[in-house]
Amino acid sequence: MRKPPPFDSQYEAAGGLAEKIAAEGAYCAGCIRAFNSDEAHSADEAFLEQNARFQAHIADSAALDALLAELVFSLDHMTAEVSADLDSFRGLTLREKMAGWTSRQRMWRMYTERVREAPVIDRLLDLLTKSDALARLIASQRAAIIELHKAAEHSLVSIVEHRRRLVDSIDIARLKMKELNAKALTTQGRIGVYGNRAHWEQMEAERRALKAEAERISAEEHVMRDDSQRRERFITLFQAFVDSLNGRIGACNVLLRKLMIDVEERLLIYQAQVDTDRPGMKVRIKPEFFPDIASPIRLFEKGMLVAQDLERRKSRADLEAAGKFPAYAEPSPGTPGAPLIDTARRSFRFSLPFLRS
Repeated sequence: MRKPPPFDSQYEAAGGLAEKIAAEGAYCAGCIRAFNSDEAHSADEAFLEQNARFQAHIADSAALDALLAELVFSLDHMTAEVSADLDSFRGLTLREKMAGWTSRQRMWRMYTERVREAPVIDRLLDLLTKSDALARLIASQRAAIIELHKAAEHSLVSIVEHRRRLVDSIDIARLKMKELNAKALTTQGRIGVYGNRAHWEQMEAERRALKAEAERISAEEHVMRDDSQRRERFITLFQAFVDSLNGRIGACNVLLRKLMIDVEERLLIYQAQVDTDRPGMKVRIKPEFFPDIASPIRLFEKGMLVAQDLERRKSRADLEAAGKFPAYAEPSPGTPGAPLIDTARRSFRFSLPFLRS
């Protein structure tokens, strides 16, 4: 099985892609905003160019969301490795067993010291640093997308309302054409039947005027119909853009929720790894050091993080994330091409054996 790319290189790639998407998103929003007021943005020949750029933006956005999801699950995978390393310390060494022959208290003290001296704390702190940076990137994306979605949706509503008024005008024009043609036909039927020649010539002039007016309205209706169909193409394109933004907001919400629950797990592993009641043991984990994951860290500081309901909440967050990103759904056993991250593992992986009496 191939190894996932290093976190740092993936994070750098995500940052670069986010900058590109921001520029393209501004272009797309500008096209929607200028549609009603700038003929250059609403001309038929502009559609192909705009369609290509809009579709490219939507594809790049989906790629960025997938990359952010892989980063979140990669951190989860690294957390599992740290937990597995802790599990390897659960057994007693021969030296500890020998100490237990004379003093079980000394045996467990030796065991606890060995576990706490394992090179896991620095790895956990590195995971928290990476979590903080990733939370900042996802949160900034979410904030930018919300603003873009609000502006694009407002402009789109204006365009849709304009087209709706256009469709109403087309319906009115068609009714008027039908009425004028009916009057012209009635007038034509009366020519030669009633009145004298002068009267017939007057009715013919009226008929021609009615037909001319009907043809003028028909020409206007044709122009309005073409405009309506052109607007419909652009509206479909703009709606796909707005829908993609809405979907991205949901994806960011899901990823942030999972990331924060995963941070709680990392903090609980840290709490199980060190004696946090000893002075200075919590000093390396402060909200000001990790501002973008400060909420769970504040709970950690207050001793309010508990493991009892974490597995249930984590399982729910994993399922929700897998629903948004099927590549991380639980794979069938033995299925070729399974995703890099195995989300089928148990969510909460450690116990506290060194706290035995």
